[in-house]
Amino acid sequence: MRFDHAGIATEDAQTLADRYADLFDVEVAHEETFDGMTVVFLAFENGYFELLEPQEEGTIATYLERNGPGIHHLAVETDDAAAALERARDLGIECIDDEPRPGAWGHDVAFLHPRDTGGILLEFVEH
Repeated sequence: MRFDHAGIATEDAQTLADRYADLFDVEVAHEETFDGMTVVFLAFENGYFELLEPQEEGTIATYLERNGPGIHHLAVETDDAAAALERARDLGIECIDDEPRPGAWGHDVAFLHPRDTGGILLEFVEH
């Protein structure tokens, strides 16, 4: 496994993407509307920033209401998200997803509950 991305909740993905592009000299690798959100991936040499802007009520909108903008989750790339979920279950970690599901950029994703992962929402992502 390797680090894949940091998911960042924001109220304005394009403005933040422009700021980070200038600040870090990075480019947008992918942009889409997915699951009621604008999603923008900025490419670094060793991973991505995934900017998440809600376009309707949902998980990210609720997160922003409760916490304001900031890091929403961290993602680790795996070759087999289903096997990674099974390993987590074997270790007694509560899984939010019973099985991998479609995520942004056509990837399969699955999340682990923060109460079992040091307070961090962790995502397995299979490219």
